[in-house]
Amino acid sequence: MRKFLVVLDDSRECLNAMRFAAMRAAKTGGGVTILSVIPPDEFNHWIGVADLMRAEARERIEVHFEVFAKWMRDRQNVDPELVIREGEAVDQILAQVEADPMIGVLVLGAGAEGKGPGPLVAQLSRSAGDLPIPITIVPGNLSKEKLEEIT
Repeated sequence: MRKFLVVLDDSRECLNAMRFAAMRAAKTGGGVTILSVIPPDEFNHWIGVADLMRAEARERIEVHFEVFAKWMRDRQNVDPELVIREGEAVDQILAQVEADPMIGVLVLGAGAEGKGPGPLVAQLSRSAGDLPIPITIVPGNLSKEKLEEIT
């Protein structure tokens, strides 16, 4: 089964990427892997504090994931998996693609409101020719109806 890899972060554009990945997976019989990356700079504290912050970050991610997972299960009949990694986002995305040969497409949301495509889209599109899988970039301003129409 081919899987769509989508990144869960605090960006607004993440929402359309999630929707697109779930809709495509539902229509193609695929799966969805949701990757959340905890940046390393969040833990530049004493070990005890860093461990507590790491646990809180994981808890926040899991709660956020459950919102998307419930929608995917209820509306799209897709049961996504969550992967949490620590490190630099682009490095961890590439590591996840390498670690899971079932991932066939990376889905990223592009920023809206004329602020540029967003850091992940900008960084990954520069090396898109060397990636082992295609990237689908979902515009942040697409409506739910338009997403349903194109998926």
